[in-house]
Order: sequence, then structure tokens, then C-alpha cells
Amino acid sequence: MTHTAPPPSSARFQSFEDPGHREGAARIGALRAALAQRGLAGFVVPRADEHQSEYVPPHAERLAWLTGFTGSAGTAIVLGDRAALVVDGRYTLQAAEQVDTALVTPVPLAETTPEAWIEANLPPGGVLAYDPWLHTPDGLAKLERAAAAAGGRLEPQNLNLVDLIWVDRPGAPRAPVVPQPDALAGETAADKIGRVREALARAKLDALVVSDPHNLAWTFNLRGGDVAHTPIPLGYALLPREGMPVLFLDPGKPTPEAQAALSGLAEVAAPDALTARLDALGSAGATVRLDAATGAVALRRRIEAAGGRVDVGPDPITAMKAVKNAAEIAGSRAAHRRDGAAMTRFLAWLAGEAPGGAVSEIAAVARLEAFRAEAGDLRDVSFPTISGSGPNGAIVHYRVTRASDRRLAPGELFLVDSGAQYPDGTTDITRTVAVGAPTDEMRDRYTRVLRGHIAIATAVFPRGTTGAQIDGFARRPLWEAGLDFDHGTGHGVGAFLSVHEGPQRIAKTGHVALQPGMIVSNEPGYYRAGAYGIRLENLVLVEERAVAGGERPMLGFATLTLAPFDRALIDPGLLGPAEAAWLDAYHARVREELSPLLDAATRDWLEGATAPLGG
Repeated sequence: MTHTAPPPSSARFQSFEDPGHREGAARIGALRAALAQRGLAGFVVPRADEHQSEYVPPHAERLAWLTGFTGSAGTAIVLGDRAALVVDGRYTLQAAEQVDTALVTPVPLAETTPEAWIEANLPPGGVLAYDPWLHTPDGLAKLERAAAAAGGRLEPQNLNLVDLIWVDRPGAPRAPVVPQPDALAGETAADKIGRVREALARAKLDALVVSDPHNLAWTFNLRGGDVAHTPIPLGYALLPREGMPVLFLDPGKPTPEAQAALSGLAEVAAPDALTARLDALGSAGATVRLDAATGAVALRRRIEAAGGRVDVGPDPITAMKAVKNAAEIAGSRAAHRRDGAAMTRFLAWLAGEAPGGAVSEIAAVARLEAFRAEAGDLRDVSFPTISGSGPNGAIVHYRVTRASDRRLAPGELFLVDSGAQYPDGTTDITRTVAVGAPTDEMRDRYTRVLRGHIAIATAVFPRGTTGAQIDGFARRPLWEAGLDFDHGTGHGVGAFLSVHEGPQRIAKTGHVALQPGMIVSNEPGYYRAGAYGIRLENLVLVEERAVAGGERPMLGFATLTLAPFDRALIDPGLLGPAEAAWLDAYHARVREELSPLLDAATRDWLEGATAPLGG
């Protein structure tokens, strides 16, 4: 049974427009004029909002508006005669395609940091301007050292200079704030607040500034819609060790249900009341924790100017949020079953339609979103779907636009990395499939990536192990062939919150110990520029693991994601017996758990897609 793809315009949650660099010359020219009028040598434009969010609201998309670059991380430094855009390995190819390289030079982070570029290019005596709401204290200290090394200095601006020239800038979002039911949260907001207060007491702190909206949403069991793909309300909270917390939200945002849930639990004040409350804390001589990851320099300076002491460090909520409770784990399993059924319907549809050349990247996105909507309870996609055919699949965080859209063609690979937000969980899955017959090289690379994926899925490790210590497990099969990939192997995932959640991650920089209840992704890959990309991603749950005769408490991973891998791309001769056994067992579980949720035609397809390797 086949399905007809809806037209691209039917995609519900994703835009396919690309700002590109059509107006880049005029916009950068306007910024340089503003710099010259103020006697400034340059301006730093990070991809950030006041909360250091990954997904920012339209009015905070300053980097995209100025340069055309739409990635989720990057920093532009615009001087009077040159400009650079520093991006990490995920966005090297994307940045080169999206920006006007005659105006802005894309710079790989692996070669040059923003600080190193500033040190090398800021003219002696030059004043580099910045917005203190868009930088953390640690980040600003690095910029200050770089400017000083160049013989210049940094200077804060009360008004962001991009906002000054962005004449049609959108307004701030005002999405409703709703309660997250305790049955799904697994813990009341009052109990969470109590745990935070205990952490403040242990650290001898008087109050916490909650600058991360994800932490605000988790602590107070609230959800919102101020940014795309992540159900959070933008705002701040002050959580004192004693006394009632204060939420700083647009007063029109909380629904009556949210107001009722907050009654007696927290005060709600307008956002512009935050500075006065910070002044009051400072004048009382309070010691206030400011989150090192998301707390803006402007917050620190306000408290200190009023006489308070700022303790920059981790927000204790971040670590609490990372460890999922029984209700959140149950919700994640339920969400993954629903999502797996939708993904399997999509893969079956794709197998029937793609070889004929009728499917484009955008049409694939639209069809996958439709299947997820039909599965029920879909609130949003958890990030813009990466739908990359052929060479586009080699762009790690490729985002299809109407200009870049191409049809899936026989002899190519198609990479689709997608996820969804459901009230009971957040999903993220990547599958790579062959359209027609793959080459021997494609099968070799795919199987090596799969072996790395299995190595993570089956890893057993002692308590206290960090993601950095096991990151190499995923890379070894590629290393053996002189290959690698330039992104982390896994990131944390929230519970109907951010699809990219810290502090846990499996990466060379993942220095936080993994704990039972944490959810992380398992997504090794391989990318051949200009030809194809391969990534295989499941979400896994850290859990206790009993080892017969073991002497130490051990942990392992339980796989949450349910969807078949492409057997046509697997070279059984490269798999060891244990790896083949894992794959057959995983496919048997996929078949068992998803079949009841599928129509007869898709069940028939799944039988073949999950058949044992030797069958």
C-alpha cells in the first residue's frame, strides 16, 4: 500500500524559507555605519538570546538576520573592514553556503576560536562592542582577554546595535503558559522547589536566579510556546532559600489553569520588575547563584552594583532535571512507541515511493510530520527535520529550503534526522536508507557506523563514568579504517522539554558522570563531503546493570527508540556474532512492540525490514 505525499506547503511545523544573504551587504553596511558613528571598531554578534537558548524566538535571530546563517550555534565578529563567522564542525559546509563569503569569512571553530580571531584582527586601540545580555561572565572574560591581547578593549552597549538597524524586527513572543500535569511530571512543583532550596542551603547561598527557561519550566511544572520546537515560556525566576519564589513572565501569558497551579506557590511579576528585585537582593547583601551556562553578564553587574555577591556556578536545577523519574521514563517509553510507529510508516512509504523519483526532501518532511500527527498527541517537531539526500546528507545539520530541495535519486543515500514533542516525552531519531542499490563503500561505511552504535548500546561501565570516556566506543570501527566524524556521539534529551539537554553528553567534551535516569542520544555518523552522509541515532536510558561476579556498581543503556535499520546497507561480514545478535534482537523487539500500532500493509513491510540477518 502506498500513500500520496502531500504538497510541501502542508508541513505543519517547519519553514522551508532561507534568509540567505540577499540583503547581507546592506545590513552589514548599516551595522558598520552605526559602529563608525559611535567610534567603535567592531561588534560581536553571537547566536544567542538573553537565556543562551539553542532555539531562539524570531526577534532574537540577530545572527541569521545579519548574515543569513541559520545554524543553532555560531558567532560573528564584524569589524570596519572585515568580518568572520566562527562555526563548529556541524555547520562548516552550511555556513559557506548561506553567507556571502565576500562579506563574511566562515571560520571553522577547530581552526580558530572567536577569541583567537579577535586577537589577530582587532586593531590596536580598537573598541569592540557587545550586548551584555547575550554573554555569560565566563564567555565575556575570554573576549576581554582577547581584546586586551590585541591592544584593544571591550565596551558594553545599552542597546544592541543589530536591533538598532533591524527596522522590521518582530515583537517578543506571548504564547500561553500552561501547567504540566503532575502525573506526567512525576513530582510536584512544591517538592522540586524544596529540593532546590536544600541545594542552596548546602551551598550557603541566599537565592538562585533561574535564567534558563527550561529549568523554570521544569521546576514549576509549566510549559509554553515562546520558541519553536521546545515547549518553554521565556522568562526568569528568583528562587530564594527562604520566602516565595517570583516568576518574571508577561502577565498575559499564564492561563487560568497555570495561575491556579501557581497560586500560593510563586508570585508572578512582569519582566521589567526583575531589575528592581535584583537591586533589592543586592542591597540586602545577598549571595546569589548565577548559572554559569545561561546567566547573562547584565544580571551579574546589576546584583553587584547594588552591593550583593554573585556566585557564578551551575544551576542545581540542571542536574536534577537531567535525571528522569519513573513517570517521565514511562512517558518517554510511551512517546517512543507512538513515534516509532509513525517513523516505521514513513520508512515503509519511502521504500515504495522514493525509487521512482517522486519524493523530494521537502515532501519527505511533510509526509513524516503527517504520520506523526496521525499517531496522536503531537505538539511540535523537536527540531527542524534534517532531510538530506545525496550530497545534502553530508551536511551534518542541513536544513532543506525551497532553494536547496532536491529529489531522492536511485543510487544515493537519504539521511533523515527528526524528532517530536509529545506531552509525555521528547523523541529524536536518525535513519539512513539506500534509494536503490548502494555501493560497496556505502555498505562498508554504514556498517561501521552501525557497529559504533551497537558498541554504545551494549556498553557496560562503572558508576562515575563520563560520556567522554565512552565516546571512543562509537568511533573505533571508523578509526580502524582511518575515518571519523566531527560531532559528539550523544546529547542529553529532556522530558517534553529540550531535545538537546545538558549537562550529560557522550562526546570528547562530555565530562559529567552518567547517572541512572538520564536520557542521551546514541548517534555516530560518517560524512563524505559532496557525496553522502550516514548517521544512525537512537535515544537510550542510563540504568543500573547487574554483572555476575562484579565488584562495582555498574551502569548500561536501555534503548528507547523503535524503528528498523536499513538491512540493504548492512554488510553482515563486517559484524561480529555479538553485534549481529544485538541487531536481530533489536529488530525483533521493534516488530513486537510496533506491529499492534500499524496497518496491515506496514506490518508486512516491517516483517521483511526486521528479518534476521541470516534469514
